[in-house]
Amino acid sequence: MTPPEDMGQGTAAEGSIHPLAALSIATMRHRPEFLRAASARRHGAGGFLLQARFRGDDAPLVQVGFTASKKIGNAVFRNRAKRRLREVARAVLPKLAQPGWDYVLVARPGVTVDRPFAQLLADLESALRAVHGGRR
Repeated sequence: MTPPEDMGQGTAAEGSIHPLAALSIATMRHRPEFLRAASARRHGAGGFLLQARFRGDDAPLVQVGFTASKKIGNAVFRNRAKRRLREVARAVLPKLAQPGWDYVLVARPGVTVDRPFAQLLADLESALRAVHGGRR
């Protein structure tokens, strides 16, 4: 068995921490947070709708929420759509999210569940760039 240091864990891997590691990503839980994000910027991507709102605070916190209405289908399809959106956000937000912003990913009927995962990743990257206007 290989020791953990040889597999890229432990103290040897600490030098490869992403520069935005201080960026904290939290999940939205309460309806008013979703409503505030819904009243701000929107960008339709191929697999979902992105709603984004700048909170205006100095906290290095990014909040993200996920919604799937009954238009998506039964509970199985709604949960599958939200799981896919969570994975897309987990992969893309640490790289492109900006501190002080709230993001809501809204699933689209017939698209979010069936769209290839690589295209969902590209959709979120392009949507974030469009919402932030190329700033980074």
